Amino acid sequence: MNKSLLHSCLFLMTILAYSQEKIIFKDDFNQTQLDTIYWNYDLGDGCPELCGWGNEESQWYQKENIKVKDGFLHIKSSKKDQQYFSGKITTKDKISFQYGIIEVRAKVPNGKGLWPAAWLLGADISEVGWPACGEIDMLEYLGRDPNHLYTSLHTPASHGETINTKRTFVKDIDKGFHIYKTKWTKEFISFYVDDLLLYTFSPEVKNDETWPYDKPFYLILNLAIGGEFGGKEIDDTALPQEFVIDYIKVTQ
Repeated sequence: MNKSLLHSCLFLMTILAYSQEKIIFKDDFNQTQLDTIYWNYDLGDGCPELCGWGNEESQWYQKENIKVKDGFLHIKSSKKDQQYFSGKITTKDKISFQYGIIEVRAKVPNGKGLWPAAWLLGADISEVGWPACGEIDMLEYLGRDPNHLYTSLHTPASHGETINTKRTFVKDIDKGFHIYKTKWTKEFISFYVDDLLLYTFSPEVKNDETWPYDKPFYLILNLAIGGEFGGKEIDDTALPQEFVIDYIKVTQ
């Protein structure tokens, strides 16, 4: 086969692959407000069931700190009268899926104590609890640890300070938008930033303890403040700050 014909075949195969791509969910945030057909607001401080949202976080989640404008989702961290405020949304009980490629284009804020995240939880969390439900953290950024991205998985066999994690240096990660992508199959879960492969998780033994990932999961976007992972020291002079999301997309 000559090179010209080979290139043509490869091009056609690429086009065919894209044409077969099935969009499970996509939100470009082009509306004037959050689309509650797909999204829920998580509100308050998690009490009484999960005070501090399980991590001793300092923020109170409220709708006022979430805005959709100019084609972007803005999740703002702020402080008023000694209380920290922020926002969190989920697709729990509205949008869930099993396997796929999850892509988020976002710009993270900076400042000690800030902890933006894009992640997933098993849709059966209300029945089995955490960590049995499983957790996929495709983006976590800590203002106390500039220029580093965290991608992690929490399972019954490894949760909390999980060993299934990767801390990656990404220069100027807080200076602009980046594309955070997770590829989730029945064999492995891989994490990327701007198409750079960061980490692949594929345990040899896959059971309920090591691999709670053969079931539907739902999406979460939030900006936490403080906490065990975010850091007890909070730089009030950095507030307000925003976690800005351009789009989120799931394909299979």
